[in-house]
Amino acid sequence: MPPSKAIVDPQLGIRILRSRELRYDAPEDAGDDRPAHIRAASGLTVHGGRLVIAQDDASFFGVLASDGISAIKLPRGVDGRRRFEVALGNKLDKLDLESVLAVDDELWAFGSGSLPVRDKICRVKDGVVRVQEAAPLYARLREALGGALNIEGAARVRVDSRDEVWLFHRGNTGPDDPGPATLELATADLRAWLDATAPLPALLDIDAYDLGTTADGARFGFTDAVAYGSRVLYLAAAEHSANAIDDGAAGGSQLGIIDVVRGGARATPLVGVDGSAVKAEGIALDPAQPGRAWVVLDPDDPERPTTLLDIELVGPW
Repeated sequence: MPPSKAIVDPQLGIRILRSRELRYDAPEDAGDDRPAHIRAASGLTVHGGRLVIAQDDASFFGVLASDGISAIKLPRGVDGRRRFEVALGNKLDKLDLESVLAVDDELWAFGSGSLPVRDKICRVKDGVVRVQEAAPLYARLREALGGALNIEGAARVRVDSRDEVWLFHRGNTGPDDPGPATLELATADLRAWLDATAPLPALLDIDAYDLGTTADGARFGFTDAVAYGSRVLYLAAAEHSANAIDDGAAGGSQLGIIDVVRGGARATPLVGVDGSAVKAEGIALDPAQPGRAWVVLDPDDPERPTTLLDIELVGPW
């Protein structure tokens, strides 16, 4: 079956209500290897009334609450580091947590799967952090795709009798990558496998998408998603990079929507406050205000803080 082609819908719009850089309340902590700001934000979710922010090159979750911004420490990596970057020579050691999902009383963050060290799922419950080896699951996902994998988004989709976790393959692993795709698993089956009480979950479905390209030929790929009633809101970014490992210049971003029941996808451009091309990496809905959401922008620079946008959805989303 050919991929579903996302249509740029002129009726859809985004209004940016606020833009702010995310800096921790506490100063930089060399002992914990924590910078002073949230950097390389890669996923968002709302959990316990707080906004939780995953970072793909720092082993911390940022936590934004009404009283400020704090951090949840994740386990240290090679050589005790929690920062991973080209300048430190350890970029390939990172877990590359590209998405974070609230599942009842837990947080689940998924490694991208772009390298074996990234075949991990990080779970947080009652303040306890566990990083679980998930290589068998990632192998199944690669087999279904027929090639390399780069999971950059996750959403819990509950429509009618369905309760599923959708994982979003960005589609940027190289010239042989068939493109963006969703890989769908039953939430209960995935949880049981993670709890070691059931076998590896079956893949319920895989759907391919064509999200379009920029004017200069960079392909859009999924970077995050969140359930929105019987639909799924997704972010897509285009990046001038030959693969899923190396960063490249941002070519632009989109916010789109998938109709879970009827199929099809529609999208609209997402740009910075000044109209510039940005790399949008995470989205979460505001539970208190329908039609409002948060989006994080990754500057791809460890010295620069992540930007959080408060946005309003305009039009027939």
